[in-house]
Amino acid sequence: MSEELIMPRHVAIILDGNGRWARGKGMPRNYGHVQGAKTVETICEDAYRMGIQYLTVYAFSTENWNRPQDEVDALMKLLRNYMKTCLKTAEKNRMCVKVLGDKTRLDEDIRIRIQELEEATKHNDGLHFQIGINYGGRDEIVRASRKIATAVTEGKLRPEEITEKTVSDFLDTAGLPEPDLLIRTCNEQRISNFLLWQLAYTEFYFTPVLWPDFTKEELIKAVEAYNHRDRKYGGLKNS
Repeated sequence: MSEELIMPRHVAIILDGNGRWARGKGMPRNYGHVQGAKTVETICEDAYRMGIQYLTVYAFSTENWNRPQDEVDALMKLLRNYMKTCLKTAEKNRMCVKVLGDKTRLDEDIRIRIQELEEATKHNDGLHFQIGINYGGRDEIVRASRKIATAVTEGKLRPEEITEKTVSDFLDTAGLPEPDLLIRTCNEQRISNFLLWQLAYTEFYFTPVLWPDFTKEELIKAVEAYNHRDRKYGGLKNS
């Protein structure tokens, strides 16, 4: 990897292709999800060693509940196991973990594990790792709007005081920098209701590589492509 590469501070990834990867190997879709979870662990370590400070992944969307029930059940089981694994990984790498999304629809034991994970890692000074679980960009904005409306009703906020920063402060990602680079695997070229507010000035990178096959080398390719973009905000080059 070239030392001249400028690392994006925050990378977001839409993890796509787990099912297709499994099908290509004659295995059930759930096998692909298991392998995909292992890839997440590896990429977390690679990203941090490369100098990326924030990594956000789309693990389970609000629309994923519409998948076949056996697949949803398997994903929830995988999520339970992943919470344990993620805690161990976070302890080893001093990773700060935050879950984005509406947690109210998740089973109580999963909510408890998420709370324990976030509490145990909140002071860690390594990679800031965000996981979207039951997350949808539109849903996030709706929930933020309700909170803002409540604050106005309670007299804590005046309508004329509402700014873009106000909205950002009520989102799940409050306090986090907006993504510099969005990566989507499996050659799908859409954002699928992911971080709709936060991606306003983000560079997009699409790759045909299926998520379980995504490696550090593929991450470097994405960063190299990011470095070749002429990023401008309001006519000023972003350095």
